[in-house]
Amino acid sequence: MSDAVTLGTPLTLGTPLSPAGVKVMLLGSGELGKEVVIELQRLGVETIAVDRYANAPAQQVAHRAHVIDMTDAAALRALVEAERPHFIVPEIEALATAELLEIEKAGLATVIPTARAAHITMNRERIRRLAAEELGLPTSPYAFASSLEELQAHAARIGYPCFVKPVMSSSGKGQSRLTAPEDVATAWAKALEAGRVRETRVIVEGEVAFDFEITQLTVRSVDGTHYCEPIGHVQKDGDYVESWQPKPMSDAARTRAREMAGAVTGALGGRGIFGVELFVKGDEVWFSEVSPRPHDTGLVTLVSQYQSEFALHARAILGLPVTCDMCAPGASAVIYGGVDAGPLQFDGVGEALAEPGTELRLFGKPQSYVKRRMGVALARGSDTVEARARAARAAEAVKPRPL
Repeated sequence: MSDAVTLGTPLTLGTPLSPAGVKVMLLGSGELGKEVVIELQRLGVETIAVDRYANAPAQQVAHRAHVIDMTDAAALRALVEAERPHFIVPEIEALATAELLEIEKAGLATVIPTARAAHITMNRERIRRLAAEELGLPTSPYAFASSLEELQAHAARIGYPCFVKPVMSSSGKGQSRLTAPEDVATAWAKALEAGRVRETRVIVEGEVAFDFEITQLTVRSVDGTHYCEPIGHVQKDGDYVESWQPKPMSDAARTRAREMAGAVTGALGGRGIFGVELFVKGDEVWFSEVSPRPHDTGLVTLVSQYQSEFALHARAILGLPVTCDMCAPGASAVIYGGVDAGPLQFDGVGEALAEPGTELRLFGKPQSYVKRRMGVALARGSDTVEARARAARAAEAVKPRPL
């Protein structure tokens, strides 16, 4: 088997750790990558987990692990040439995506969904211009700034309240909500400090008066594009704390959400799962962001769908059939570390799992922070109200503490 795999070509799976094995390298090895590795290994795939720190969650279950600075183009190229994976699966934004373009161009590996998709979506400016200016999707008012003075001018033009974010960051890092001109300088400093890749550039966005946000998980596979039922979620300071599926919405909004998700994922191309974030008000829908990988709010699919977002991603990568059918209404609730510490112990696990219809995922991260996601409670229910209540009670029962 050659290193790069043509996405339309049927793929023969073989024994891992042998010449017949299909090799997948994950760039980023957090809790979402961990679930992807587990699904790939169930299909006999040889997995390589890469991250910037040792003993990341996916590294604990992969065949091999490496620690490198993934924004270092030379280090990334050297590792790919040493491992010769068939597929490279980016799981975070902080990557040398320009080098991924060169790796894909040289035929060294197939990047999922494509190197171009990873390059565009790691940068809020690139993806916003694609969605709004090339595809004509409705978005919040926006502008980009490379200096405090520019940001002050754009914020005044767009109006308050507004949001400021680094053009390259994830999970709400560096995000601020501004209500007055005196907030701008603090937001500028916060955004520059939190950017995943050092770049003096931010996006300022006007606030949209939406009813709720959804994640529209969208799967591009060999037999077409598939849509999961919409996922509702609650965010605090840009971080998801709770999600549930399905999220009720009007038929018109549901149709429009799928149309918009299909447009942006079609423009990005390739195959795999995408998390498309949208704002909804009545029948109106606005595009927010898209991630070309499993989405944190999609952890709920571990209990709500026959094939979770991680199974869907693995199957789509390998060119296998997929289904987005639900098995039950479900919900997820985040378990934070609660302390700045090293390894943790978790009290209350038995109490949490005594809650009917619940499951836990404790991620195994070696370092805890007060607001670091260290686990998630999952629950099924007769409806999402019951599932959310169960997940919340289970999450509350788990008490992390340092050794």
